[in-house]
Amino acid sequence: MIKNINIALVGNPNSGKSSLFNALTGLNQKVGNFPGVTVDKKTGQCSIGEKLSATVIDLPGTYSLYPKRSDEWVAYKVLLKQDEDIKPDLVLLVADASNMKRNLLFCSQIIDLKIPVVVALSMIDLAKQKGTEIDINGLERELGVPVVIINPRKNKGIPQLKKIIEQTILANLTAPREFINNEALAEKPIEAIRKLLPGISDYTALHYLINHEHFKLANSLQDNIEAIETDNKFNPTKTQAEEIMQRYGRIKQIMHQTVVEADPLQKTLLTEKLDNILLHRRWGYLILLTVLFLLFQSVFWIAQYPMDAIEWCFGKMAGWLGDILPEIWWSDLLINGVLAGLSGILIFIPQIMILFGLITLLEDTGYMARISFLTDKLMRKVGLNGKSVMPMISGLACAVPAIMSARNIENRKERLLTIMVTPLMSCSARLPVYTILIALVIPGKLFFGFLSIQGLVMMGLYLLGTVMALVVSFVMRWFINIKERSFFILELPVYRSPRWKNALTTMVEKAKIFVLQAGKIIMVISLLLWVLSSYGPKAKMATVTAKYEQLIKNNPGRQQELIKQRKTELLQNSFAGSLGKAIEPVIRPLGYDWKIGIALITSLAAREVFVGTMATLYSVGDDPDDNNGTLRQKMSSAVRADGRKVYDLATGMSLLVFYVLAMQCMSTLAIVKRETRSWKWPAIQLVYMTGLAYLMSWFTYLIFQKLYP
Repeated sequence: MIKNINIALVGNPNSGKSSLFNALTGLNQKVGNFPGVTVDKKTGQCSIGEKLSATVIDLPGTYSLYPKRSDEWVAYKVLLKQDEDIKPDLVLLVADASNMKRNLLFCSQIIDLKIPVVVALSMIDLAKQKGTEIDINGLERELGVPVVIINPRKNKGIPQLKKIIEQTILANLTAPREFINNEALAEKPIEAIRKLLPGISDYTALHYLINHEHFKLANSLQDNIEAIETDNKFNPTKTQAEEIMQRYGRIKQIMHQTVVEADPLQKTLLTEKLDNILLHRRWGYLILLTVLFLLFQSVFWIAQYPMDAIEWCFGKMAGWLGDILPEIWWSDLLINGVLAGLSGILIFIPQIMILFGLITLLEDTGYMARISFLTDKLMRKVGLNGKSVMPMISGLACAVPAIMSARNIENRKERLLTIMVTPLMSCSARLPVYTILIALVIPGKLFFGFLSIQGLVMMGLYLLGTVMALVVSFVMRWFINIKERSFFILELPVYRSPRWKNALTTMVEKAKIFVLQAGKIIMVISLLLWVLSSYGPKAKMATVTAKYEQLIKNNPGRQQELIKQRKTELLQNSFAGSLGKAIEPVIRPLGYDWKIGIALITSLAAREVFVGTMATLYSVGDDPDDNNGTLRQKMSSAVRADGRKVYDLATGMSLLVFYVLAMQCMSTLAIVKRETRSWKWPAIQLVYMTGLAYLMSWFTYLIFQKLYP
């Protein structure tokens, strides 16, 4: 019978931990959240030997057993066996051979917990490049635990690692001695704790003294530990400092005996040469803008083809079903509810996969850390930090994956601020709205023979979203009451060639998360909007239907035109149409009529729905080649009751500003709810963005009305 064990995979950030996780588990991975915190919980299955299999839990990277961030607390509680769901049978610690001194600190702490430990020594090739030589046998002897050289990027050392894990588990091996004399740090308190909790190590007892308030313990046990601290005048800060000093003293001895390092002044690595260029005070920012521009454009260029293919497939499927199914409510529900909802989910997948694939490649090469470093100064002025820039830039393609990528921000306040302002960045879904409205109200003139006014307005809309995101973050930081201190400690990893397999694994992961979790909410909203748009008060709908049946009967030559008009009038009298009429007094100060009101409601599902709603309302034909031109003509000729054009410059600019700032995307709200684990923040987001959009649109309408009456 095969025995299954739990392996906790730990290590410093950028030590190669994720690469080893992927090498061990392949695509047999699941991604969720640790209970109570929005921190990625990556688990995967791995065959260790003939009689042993393992569930590998990839814990967040951490530098020591003294946590400061939420993700570090997650790893800490698992290692101290305070996590109710994960009880590790073995700790697999990944140590970077090119940074032995720093990695050995964390390693020594875990050894003293007296849990079975195997050390996987990564980046040995980089260590050799730096002129570092390591005596593996000597290191094993000094640490008292097995040490295995690995290179997960090339799948080297993995069989040997599995064999050592199997031997360690079957023999139930732990380190034969403590790394340092932990009991001497606080002899009497530690002895008292071990009497309360028999079987724990001296070092574990020390952590109970320091962090017992964060553990789930019985009230009586908490009181006893508190009493031990008070009676012995235990000073956690002083004890921690003494411990770290002792550990570094012992590490220095081990390094002297087992590690030979070259003179750091003898050799300048490629990484340092590249950083002189990429982190230059002037050229660094120019290169950064170029990289971000190419990233942003690539998401459009590459994703456009699969997105068009998905739209084409769903269009053909809807047409085919429309031809073979009877004209009855359930067929309309299937085509315009279920099928449209599925299309709205799957259309995001190419962007999500490509964006996260490209970001993973940037992370693998080591450049992502440089982006955060370069932008940190600007971001801090508005309450964010350098790690906020990538989600915000990603938001120019799609806010959904951008918000998901904010998980890399450790500080809870800065992460929440990033999530709250990222939807203000103009995503690709706004492009259809921008394009048609700019074409309607902005003349196609050129400045200096090459600068298009329409192009300048489009660029201005993107700048408006970016500036407002920074302004809102600056204001909102005073209202989000999270006292967690902000640290921006960033290790700049060496530059490496990207791992395509790792990027592919990440792309598949992120697509699955979106489809299986956010997709459920999108489907419900799509079906709800179908109901609101398809049904209305029975008397009104029956009157409209009877009216057009009679008109079609009397005018058979105008059948197609009358069917389209009937569809428009039915929508006008539906519940959605009634809502449009109901909100018309509210939106009239912005220059909008009831038809625009319906579009505002229906485009809550997704911003680009605005164009489709306008097409239906203005009875535009279904030929995709004629849609844009005909729709612009119809909208351009639309007039109000007093004879004024509906889409004049003031209304058009007001509507453009509204769509820049409004939260017109249920998918984004769904993913914000998922990431924050509460409806509170998406509700606040919806209210503040709608309010901001209303005020700015009203202000814009008044200005342009006065300038161009």
